Amino acid sequence: MILANGVKTILVESLGRLARELFIQEYILRDMKKRGITLVSVTEPDLGSTDPTREMLRQILGAVHQYEKNMIVLKLRVARQRMKAKQGRCEGAKPYGDRPREKAVIARMNELRATGLGFDKIAERLNAEGLKPRRGERWHGLTVNRTLTGKGRVL
Repeated sequence: MILANGVKTILVESLGRLARELFIQEYILRDMKKRGITLVSVTEPDLGSTDPTREMLRQILGAVHQYEKNMIVLKLRVARQRMKAKQGRCEGAKPYGDRPREKAVIARMNELRATGLGFDKIAERLNAEGLKPRRGERWHGLTVNRTLTGKGRVL
């Protein structure tokens, strides 16, 4: 796409914005050079230089960018694990029952379940009463089951 549009020069803030893995960074640089595209970094001068010292510095900076990425990934993973241990979950859509209106629907499900109704019958009753799920138009027995047994909602 770049070549088709006649682009011959690409300007980046730094190589870390281009790629956060040394191998990928070096591959992109080689490929652009082969295609006649000039890459200009605002913070790292002479990217295409074949001077051994410049090449070494570029690769060291690439390794630093890769290290930074790995540290960010690690910090986020640890933070998610900490939050999951504290709150029981931290990712994905909020489970059914998290919103005030939904708490009332779950209370109604529990009332109906206490009378001995099965999940399909509870779904029929909720639909007849005009209570809608978060997504979709109708309740189904499986959805009621998952909501009441803890899959898909905060307990």
